[in-house]
Amino acid sequence: MGLILSVSHLEKVYGGRGSRTKALSDLSFQVEQGGFTGIMGASGSGKTTLLNCIATIDRPTSGSITVEGTEITRMKGKALSRFRRERLGFIFQDCDLLDTLTGLENIALALTIQGARPGEVERRARETAALLGLEGVLDKYPYQMSGGEQQRVAAARAIVGRPALVLADEPTGALDSRAAGQLLRQLSWLNREQGTTILMVTHDAFTASWCRRILFIQDGALFRELRREDREDRRTFFARILGVVGALGGDAADVL
Repeated sequence: MGLILSVSHLEKVYGGRGSRTKALSDLSFQVEQGGFTGIMGASGSGKTTLLNCIATIDRPTSGSITVEGTEITRMKGKALSRFRRERLGFIFQDCDLLDTLTGLENIALALTIQGARPGEVERRARETAALLGLEGVLDKYPYQMSGGEQQRVAAARAIVGRPALVLADEPTGALDSRAAGQLLRQLSWLNREQGTTILMVTHDAFTASWCRRILFIQDGALFRELRREDREDRRTFFARILGVVGALGGDAADVL
């Protein structure tokens, strides 16, 4: 498979001459098409800064980020906005759904912004909702949905435009264990059966165990990488993740 994402010698420095904080330090890695990659690290390790740079929310101080062969660190203005809108999908911890829109309308919004034809918008929105088992909430407003349903609607909105890369920032952080497990099963299915490429930031070892690969970040640099073997069950992978979390000095009890 080809590369979807290439991060090369990325650095991000905050502050001025008198007070400088290096959030990312010479960080490099690649993500293949169809990968499900987790990013883990302690609070302040740089994992959220990394995701924000890839999401074009923040701009790195130096280095490059390439998505589908396009170096997004050099893009600006309308070109950058269009690329973000058409090639990146986002799932945030707080769902970020619009309260005045139904589930179907929230999912369809991404296509409407892209300028898709009205008939195509509803068809693709309903097809995507069906992938995530959301047929029962399409006429509901967010306040009428459970937290898990809201987050799955957010996931549907993220993938309906068929982005090259889905970026998920602590997607299970506000969910109980049952809803978190349901969302993770759906994301895993999308990755496995639909070929959706997912890059997910999480502090939680249970959530990370659904990934196929984990990048551990410490002090803005790559600390270690784990890959789940083809025949390795999730429980065994979970135990290996906990071992690295312990080496990082994290709290191994902070799991679901």
